[in-house]
Amino acid sequence: MAGETFWNNREQAQKLIDEANTLRGKIDPLLSAEKQLDDFRVMLELAEGEPPDAQTKHEAELNRDTAKLLKELDALELKVFLNGPHDRSNCILSINAGAGGTEACDWAGMLLRMYQRWAESRGWDVEVEDALQGEGAGIKSVTLLIKGENAYGFCKAERGVHRLVRISPFDSNKRRHTSFASVDAIAEIEETSSDIVIPPDEFKVDTFRSGGKGGQNVNKVETAVRITHLPTGLVVASQAQRSQHQNRATAMNLLLSRIYAQRVDAQKAEMERFYGEKGSTSWGNQIRSYVFQPYRMVKDLRTGVETSNVQAVMDGDLDAFVNGWLRAGCPLKRMQGVKDEEE
Repeated sequence: MAGETFWNNREQAQKLIDEANTLRGKIDPLLSAEKQLDDFRVMLELAEGEPPDAQTKHEAELNRDTAKLLKELDALELKVFLNGPHDRSNCILSINAGAGGTEACDWAGMLLRMYQRWAESRGWDVEVEDALQGEGAGIKSVTLLIKGENAYGFCKAERGVHRLVRISPFDSNKRRHTSFASVDAIAEIEETSSDIVIPPDEFKVDTFRSGGKGGQNVNKVETAVRITHLPTGLVVASQAQRSQHQNRATAMNLLLSRIYAQRVDAQKAEMERFYGEKGSTSWGNQIRSYVFQPYRMVKDLRTGVETSNVQAVMDGDLDAFVNGWLRAGCPLKRMQGVKDEEE
């Protein structure tokens, strides 16, 4: 980075800066933890020569600082688990309403709000790339681009079918309804990436007018872009940006990401197992249940993590479920289990 020609290629320079920041993000917390441990040792030595009242004060302060350090180490440990080839990438998150009609569309809209709040709480940027509104309420489908460090690594824990049980606000008889929505998460693959290349004759680009509440270009100029991959039939669209060029670039990244995920799914048994967890969007295939009635509980059926604070979860408090899934599926733990069996 200190070289004279570093900024000659701005795109390459930015990648190196991002890589350097990632390395600092791994090293700095370790150095900070070591310094804090040294400070704890000094504090203990000083406290030994103090009167009982002062020792009690030092003990309370030490307990508080130790709890904070353990929390920071816990977050650092989770980052170690994210060692997949694209875990550091941005994430393309899709939500689709399943069985349940209007009730399911409303449930998909609730999930959209939940994931937006969760992403924002982690400091990630969220862009709605494409959305299909429900006829009565909510959404039929939506595609989000979540930008941030390790976005895909964390978001992949949410892939699967989510079940809602509640008293339906759309039922005049106030009966309890069960609704389903599926969540899909794939890593964003940029058009400049060498992981996958699509010949120009294998995709078709269509333009159309963006939907929305109006404004400059919106509903006036065909800025929205739809790309169809002819060999596989995959279709992606983007209408979030103000220009057709930006929407085309975003849609191409979406298409590359979906094709890459599809190819990895076909080639690797581990990814086949991972994708198989999703199942159909109906009863018996859910990964998590959100029960509003007759009791209040959110439970992850893969890990057993549960909470009765349903409102907090719907407001984006998902870390307990995501972290539980990452720990349960940690490659280091699987390797340790194999080692233990061998011994």
